[in-house]
Amino acid sequence: MIKMEEKKNTLLIVDDENANLKVLTHILGSEYTIFTATNGASAVEKAREFMPDLILLDILMPDMDGYATLSKIKNSETIRKIPVIFITGLNSDEDEEKGLSLDAADYITKPFSATIVKLRVRNQIQIINQMRTIELLSMIDQLTNIPNRRSFDDRIKMEWKQAIREKTPISLMIIDMDNFKDLNDNYGHQQGDIVLQKAAALLPQSFKRPGDFAARWGGEEFVVLLPNTTLEGAKELAEKIRSGIEKMTNKAANGSEIKITASIGVNSLIPGIETSMDAFFANADKALYMAKDAGKNRVIHI
Repeated sequence: MIKMEEKKNTLLIVDDENANLKVLTHILGSEYTIFTATNGASAVEKAREFMPDLILLDILMPDMDGYATLSKIKNSETIRKIPVIFITGLNSDEDEEKGLSLDAADYITKPFSATIVKLRVRNQIQIINQMRTIELLSMIDQLTNIPNRRSFDDRIKMEWKQAIREKTPISLMIIDMDNFKDLNDNYGHQQGDIVLQKAAALLPQSFKRPGDFAARWGGEEFVVLLPNTTLEGAKELAEKIRSGIEKMTNKAANGSEIKITASIGVNSLIPGIETSMDAFFANADKALYMAKDAGKNRVIHI
């Protein structure tokens, strides 16, 4: 079961009057971690630095008002998705229409009602947390509770660019459980699921560095991405994983022991701008099939 990390959500409160900052901090400080700014330029800077979950933004400020500040936030790639609640003494339909047209999430009017402030902020935070949970679930394989194929696709793109930029090696292994269809046929799909869960748990336990990344590719296949890892390092880890899977203890419903092995294909290179990421993956896949053809339960590299 996936558990979201339990920590306070963060707010950035932007107002040029210290009295308003103090009031809002008093109202919201027990539920949230608070950052403050007293002008638009500082608000944009602190939003980039702290990446708050929600911004409370005063409209009437000198130099750069709230509307201009919101426009800068929405035009910044790094912070444009942070929702903004306007805090204002303005209450005409035209003011509200202007704010909403700039993609403000909500309004809080002055003078502040503690109850209204808490409710409006809480509503936005609940939406944010729900969206994050949905996003997290969409990136996690529900059977094995490790990242899924979509998550792997995002990760390899990021690590590939970094390897090109820093001229460092990147390694990939594709792992396929041997004779898995026979296991399902003989012992049932539920037992097959248990084996996959155990194999998935073994992968991160075998890693040496926090940057190593494992995902379920689909069916009985897993992929492991190893940034800044040479072929020798990848082969060593692949052999450790292969051996670990072979040694796994699996009991059938009737008490008999189930043996399972895995074949692993490995590829490693230092990518350049012209290097094909698809070819990199295809060669690891080719190595996997070579391992299958050579008798299974082994590591083959290209």
